[in-house]
Amino acid sequence: MPPSNDTVPTPTGAMAGASKARPSRGRVIVALVLLAITMLVCVSLGRWQVARGKEKAALLAQVEDGKRQAPLQVVPATPPAELTAWRPASATGGWLPGLTVLLDNRTAGGRPGFWVVTPLRLDNSSEAPKAPPGYTDSGPVILVLRGWLPRQFPDQPLSTVPTRAGQVTVSGTVLSHIPRLLELSSLGAGKAAVLPDRLPADGPLPRVQNLDIAAFARASGLTVLPAVLQSSPSDGSLVQDWPAPPANTDMHRGYALQWFSFAAIAAIAFGVLLVRHLRSSRR
Repeated sequence: MPPSNDTVPTPTGAMAGASKARPSRGRVIVALVLLAITMLVCVSLGRWQVARGKEKAALLAQVEDGKRQAPLQVVPATPPAELTAWRPASATGGWLPGLTVLLDNRTAGGRPGFWVVTPLRLDNSSEAPKAPPGYTDSGPVILVLRGWLPRQFPDQPLSTVPTRAGQVTVSGTVLSHIPRLLELSSLGAGKAAVLPDRLPADGPLPRVQNLDIAAFARASGLTVLPAVLQSSPSDGSLVQDWPAPPANTDMHRGYALQWFSFAAIAAIAFGVLLVRHLRSSRR
């Protein structure tokens, strides 16, 4: 019977093949490091989502507490402690239209435009106060978030916004600050428009991305109450389309559960790989 060409692997050859199939120590270490990093990242993201959910829940509680308070009549002597966020309020006085500031990149109904912010001088007289000459303070004002104005195309600078003369009463909600947008300049994507050093400014109304109460007070030379009155209903020509406070806290809980699940999967894979590697290294 002719000899067969088939060869029977020797024990030495079998051991060599097994050693080739076994992952190298370096690869195992790299895989373990990557799994450990994945665990840490997923746990961090899960904890961040939990924190975000708690922040929103605290904000909603603050909104409900503010809405339950009695309506506030804002007067020149109103103490700052009474200007609780989300509290219904009204103020009587006269507009200072020359000190209006436009907040750029605000949308309503999917359309681009501006939020209009005008100071209201808290005054009991029926005569509309004027911007103080030489920026001399003559009484406190409160910034009023009046409404939204659509951007015109082609874009044109605005010198005025329709504003009622004489004494007016504005009703709405107290805010601790004007809601902010992320400024692209903070990401190195350009230079954002800044508030002029002195108000009123020559030329068109200033446009900025965000407006800080303290910055407006410095530029105008006025005493500004440390709060904003978000007007409602509209004062005529402006649209009222204010963003509602974020209310979906369950979404963050769901995201946190997903991230923690990914971290658990990575931890299980880490353990299985480590045990297999230790067992194989002992053979």
